[in-house]
Amino acid sequence: MNFAVINTEIFILALGLFAVVMDLILPRNESHKSIGAVLIFSLTAWLLYMFTMYTGPFDPTLGFMSPDRYFTKTLYIVDNYALFFKQLFIVAVIFTMLFASDYVQSVLRYKGEFYAILMLALLGMCVLASANDFLTLFIGLELMTISFYILVGARMSSKDSSEAAVKYLIVGSVSTAVMLYGISLVYGSVGSIQFFEVCRNPHLFYPTGIVGITLIMVGFFFKLSIIPFHMWAPDVYQGAPTPVTALLAMGSKAAGIAAFMRALYVAFPMLGMYWLPILSFLAAICMVFGNIMAIKQRDVKRMLAYSSIAQAGYMMVGIIAADVAGMKAVMFYAMLYVFANVGAFAVLSVVEAKKGSTSHDAMSGLSQSAPVLAAVMTISLLSMAGIPPTAGFAGKLYLFTAVVDQGYLWLAFVGFVMSMISVYYYLLVAKAMYLGKGDGDKWVISGAMRAAVVLSVVATILFGVWPEKLAELTNLAASTFLQ
Repeated sequence: MNFAVINTEIFILALGLFAVVMDLILPRNESHKSIGAVLIFSLTAWLLYMFTMYTGPFDPTLGFMSPDRYFTKTLYIVDNYALFFKQLFIVAVIFTMLFASDYVQSVLRYKGEFYAILMLALLGMCVLASANDFLTLFIGLELMTISFYILVGARMSSKDSSEAAVKYLIVGSVSTAVMLYGISLVYGSVGSIQFFEVCRNPHLFYPTGIVGITLIMVGFFFKLSIIPFHMWAPDVYQGAPTPVTALLAMGSKAAGIAAFMRALYVAFPMLGMYWLPILSFLAAICMVFGNIMAIKQRDVKRMLAYSSIAQAGYMMVGIIAADVAGMKAVMFYAMLYVFANVGAFAVLSVVEAKKGSTSHDAMSGLSQSAPVLAAVMTISLLSMAGIPPTAGFAGKLYLFTAVVDQGYLWLAFVGFVMSMISVYYYLLVAKAMYLGKGDGDKWVISGAMRAAVVLSVVATILFGVWPEKLAELTNLAASTFLQ
């Protein structure tokens, strides 16, 4: 076993244990913001160090992958693809802790436990990105999901939070059972759970194997809130603590996409003729109905839940391209989606703390109370809609270009039309912030919150105007993976 390959996972686990120990040492009435500060600093340093782990283009003399990139045989792989997604998860967690520090200190009862479980959720995401067999994938998925069950119900005094946690637990358990049964059918058909072995076995085309693949994909669709398996998302997003909702939208969805693409491209590539038409249909359904249902919502968190369903549809567009350009587009869009969500949910966490709600009425007059927050929210929503010069425009351009090159012109047209429709309900929020009447009070925003919103906006604009560096990184990760 090559433990050097899993140094990121070991480091994250150590940070989780550190959070537990610090929580025990600190007096109960002391501020627990120092735990978050240490975790943010440590993760930021490790994030920068991870850039040294990338390898160059594929070298045919080394075979499919250099042996020093595996932890044990081929069960756990740390390639450029996994490294990119792990960096994405770390960025999402850093931003979440940055704007959640005040919220955690003032609202949540168990503060140290929040940071420790957050590290476990991050660990589960990282395992998902490197999983190269179905058992490892299942372990990572459950570690992440169970952590989120707890985080969603972290606001103990809130009935909505408890209700959301129970709903998430029930639906998540059903999806887990479906996926596990599908894995058992695939194993029964081919006699292996390793992606490379599954791919080469002709028994995968037997009826039992086809049914198993279908159930595995349905399990993924539940996790990614793909219509018609989306029913949990609106209630969970609305009831969960706002920082947890943000991480669900950013990290959990990206982790599901990372595992989903590896399973499709490595384990099931020979069945592309079956799953490509199905995915194209589901992507169109998500984009259409996700945006249409978002129009009716008057709670911004619930609106963003339906918007995230549409965003999952956009990312599936890149998956359907099934080439380097498509994968690069998905990874690029997933990263910029993190920055857009950070800005939006950071603002919502302040509004919820000040007014106890995230409805349009609560957002009314925000430009008078906190003009910086109103500007950040507007830019973040415009990025989600794909309006230039934000990064969302560059991301959707990559997605639609990749899928058009593969002959899916109609799907790109649907995505373009739905993106324009999404502008309407995003601007309804801007209308409430700038034209609505507020209470006239000036809000005091903490330094950590200001840092989170400013950095998110800078990244959103920077990658919209100058996407070259991020595009190069995603291209390296996608090309080495598909080789």
